[in-house]
Amino acid sequence: MDNLILEGSNKTPAINFKADTGILEIAGKSIPENSFGFYQPLFAWIDNYVLNPVAKTEIKISLEYFNTSSSKCLLDILRKLEALKKSEKSDVSVSWYYESDDEDMMEAGQDYDSLVDLTFNIIKI
Repeated sequence: MDNLILEGSNKTPAINFKADTGILEIAGKSIPENSFGFYQPLFAWIDNYVLNPVAKTEIKISLEYFNTSSSKCLLDILRKLEALKKSEKSDVSVSWYYESDDEDMMEAGQDYDSLVDLTFNIIKI
């Protein structure tokens, strides 16, 4: 399976999904005009990945800011990974990074933690 690597822009996050290591990274800003259009390839990649995942999968999310529609897309990604964990094909964890002075981003991580059954590590940077 190919990795999914997308360069970030001033409106879209950098994506670095590596099938061989099970490390999925989303970093930067997520304020695309069409969030579903941007995230659709990520959904498709994850749907393919869950068919043959590695034993441990970690999604690392390090966002400076995201809009409401991106929030829904992130939840959809986490729900796909939650289903992977429940299938017992891979042990899935989330590393949610936030800047020390960004309480909103810390709280967003806590909110996602309460919505899905995944191991969440909320990490101040």
